[in-house]
Amino acid sequence: MSRARQTLLMKSTVRRRRELAAGGTSDLFDLIQNGSATLVADALAGLPEQRRREIGVELTAWFKERNRSTWWTVGSGTALAVAVVGCLPSAAQAAAILARNSVNPDGERAAALLAGVAEERGITWLGDLAHRLAAKVNQQTWVERWRFVAALLRAEGVAPPTDDRFVELWLGAVELPDRRRSRPPAPLVDRLRSDPFLAAMLPRLFEVDGLGSRMMFDEVTTTWEERDRHVLPTALARLAAEGVVDRTMLIDGSLGRLLRGDRAAALRAFTTLLHELTPTTAEVAARATDYLRLLTDAPAPVATMAQKALRDLPDLEVEAVLDASREVLLRPDKTLVRAQLAWLDRLARQHRDRAVEVAEVIGVALGHPAVELRDRARTLAARHGHDPAAVGTGPAVTRPRGDDLPPPAPPAPAPDPITDVDELAEEVAALLGTPSHGAPLDRILDGLVRLTTTEGPRVHAALAPVVDRRHWSWGNEHRYDPLCLCKVLVDLLLTAGSAEQPRRRSRWAALLAAVRRTDRTPSAPELATIDPRVPPPHRLLRARLAEIGAHVDEPGQPGLLAAPTSVNGMLDPLALVERLAAWGDRTPWYWDLTQALLRLPVDADDAVANKAAALGTPAGERLAAWLRGGGLPQPVMRATTVTRRPRKAGYDWEFDQLVPERILVELRPPDGYDDRYGLLTADPAPIGVEYSGWVKMWPSILPGHRGVVAAYTLPLVAGAADMDQRDGAVVLPLLAESSGTGGVALDLALAYGLGARHGADRVAALDALLGLAGAGQFDAGGAGEQLGRLVARQLVKLTRVVEPLRDAALAGAPLTVWRLVAAALPAVLAAPRPPRGLPDLLTLATETVTATGVRIEVPGLGEVAGQGGSSRLVTEARRLHRALTAA
Repeated sequence: MSRARQTLLMKSTVRRRRELAAGGTSDLFDLIQNGSATLVADALAGLPEQRRREIGVELTAWFKERNRSTWWTVGSGTALAVAVVGCLPSAAQAAAILARNSVNPDGERAAALLAGVAEERGITWLGDLAHRLAAKVNQQTWVERWRFVAALLRAEGVAPPTDDRFVELWLGAVELPDRRRSRPPAPLVDRLRSDPFLAAMLPRLFEVDGLGSRMMFDEVTTTWEERDRHVLPTALARLAAEGVVDRTMLIDGSLGRLLRGDRAAALRAFTTLLHELTPTTAEVAARATDYLRLLTDAPAPVATMAQKALRDLPDLEVEAVLDASREVLLRPDKTLVRAQLAWLDRLARQHRDRAVEVAEVIGVALGHPAVELRDRARTLAARHGHDPAAVGTGPAVTRPRGDDLPPPAPPAPAPDPITDVDELAEEVAALLGTPSHGAPLDRILDGLVRLTTTEGPRVHAALAPVVDRRHWSWGNEHRYDPLCLCKVLVDLLLTAGSAEQPRRRSRWAALLAAVRRTDRTPSAPELATIDPRVPPPHRLLRARLAEIGAHVDEPGQPGLLAAPTSVNGMLDPLALVERLAAWGDRTPWYWDLTQALLRLPVDADDAVANKAAALGTPAGERLAAWLRGGGLPQPVMRATTVTRRPRKAGYDWEFDQLVPERILVELRPPDGYDDRYGLLTADPAPIGVEYSGWVKMWPSILPGHRGVVAAYTLPLVAGAADMDQRDGAVVLPLLAESSGTGGVALDLALAYGLGARHGADRVAALDALLGLAGAGQFDAGGAGEQLGRLVARQLVKLTRVVEPLRDAALAGAPLTVWRLVAAALPAVLAAPRPPRGLPDLLTLATETVTATGVRIEVPGLGEVAGQGGSSRLVTEARRLHRALTAA
């Protein structure tokens, strides 16, 4: 810096000190906002304590004015921290400002500046401040703010807290070192070696649930391709070898965590750490009891690790191995069971005097569901002197056996209407307090209409603060999602009872007019939209929201006609007649009545239609005509293949992530039917026009037309399988609770759902399958044909499908599963290349044939079974062929 520049800075500092001493603070606050932390420290230096405290009062008031709308960046946050420590009288008052998550000082640099300011001022409570800030660390604290707190703790020599969140943030800082400094970060092992918090944090890594999934990060050395994998376990093992950390603590901590259990991804770090540590034979022998518990009870990867460690022990008690084997041999993990059988085979050879006893334990595997493991166990048991016939292979099927599923419970009645403002506020708070996910809105909307009729201002006063506290996902209209209703619904809640309602009503009326086409033709349905990506069921929902916004607060409203009487969205026809009677001669809202009609069962009694006609009103006549005409008919469905949307101009990175093709369903109304609302006319959208969780509302819009809803939701369900998206299949159980023909749309939806990437989606598909099968409404052959088609065209991964199907068989639906698999196998067997998982599917088929005794011919099976060789595919095909011949 030039001498002239230094002179200018010194003059500016002297001027600021004089201004501060004379009572001015505007320059100080400007320096804070500009992030000039060093200049703030210089300006405060030498001020008397009384003047500092006066500035502190003004600083606190100034901060409160700006905190709600200000995010204090690294620069301004550091300058603010310097001013706080330089002026406020106590650690408690300083923490009240610096503990805010919106204040983010600059780590090491901020801690050094605060230490200098505290020393110059002569205060001793900086350690207390560090302790208070550490105690305020929470789930909203991010790692950069944690660095500041940690640096302050280190600077003051204060022991760090060891609560779960502090440990999580420490691990985050270990994974992501501060890269804003001029020098690149040191290797992880060196940073851990010099970390003063390591001794306090390390034991807690084994105690905090879920933390293991954060411990498997990689360290990039030069490029991402040359990164070091799972670097933390490797570094800890190296530090243990150097004596920096206690090796025994690492081994015992890892085993303790594995014994307590956690998610599979979280346990992987501890098996990796044990692999890196490579416990000696003596160390494993001293903990043999723990390893045996892991072998019998832990998830498969952990049990496999324990199995390998125990097999290498020379003096492990035979009785302990046999006791553990009785449980291991019935585990569903085939690789683990196969290795256990090999271990027992070796054990029988080593201990000839106990070979028969070992063979009897091998016989336990004859009860395993996997056919190949039963065959292997039978061979080994006979080899070592045990007669498998004495054990048997399970109960013989003397006659065909069907499913054993309980009939589904009838749909539960809908909850009572909301008649209290406080209850309405609670329901709205529950809806808006979580991420927007498409929960049913009818009860809230009905309560809104009912209560604003007489208590509009009170409703507005109750809902306004609830809306202000809503979850951030409800904040705006998400334009990337054509189905998003966040802004519409929030605006509707704020409209109800508002003093501005007359002005807002004109806006809602304009929206209402825009969604209804008055000059409709057969090719232009009455429900209009400016966005073709929005399907007709969602257009109807938007029309209803606009209609409620236009009429809310009108006097004498008895509630919504369309409010369901069952939780699945169905509406009792008699209840609708009574609601129309309550309207008298007034004209009900058009879209409200339309939705009510779509929720009626198709098999209503003629007596109900007569009662509706007897009302003598246009609405009553409309209801009577709807009931006598059979309501909305079932559409004509046709499966069709769609491809990706057109590539956008410029760089379209998303296009290359889309799957090339997908099988969806087109809808057409029956011949001669006027599809007034366009609900039965739909061409599947190209891949890339995806839907969100709002589709979960559609089953309640058309509760008697599960096939129609399945066709509209199919892109979302398919995305769970072919694009590995989450929560795409969660709509399937809702479809199972609906009624009406499912058709090819439901068959495809279940086939895609069974092949979903994520377990929660496969469980949803399984629940839907069991519910439909229990009600006698599941077309196993149709779903199987579609599944075979998808697998043969490599649109669904067969390896994902077998698990939920086996679970369905074990849950009491073996015949349904066998019929589905038998329908899927011809297309799968005829595929140019056998897909992965086909041997497992054949095994499942053999198991269900054996369990049911039902013979179904499988085209193409004999050709595969007749092939030469002993591959697993051919072996399993032969087993199924023999089972069908014997059935």
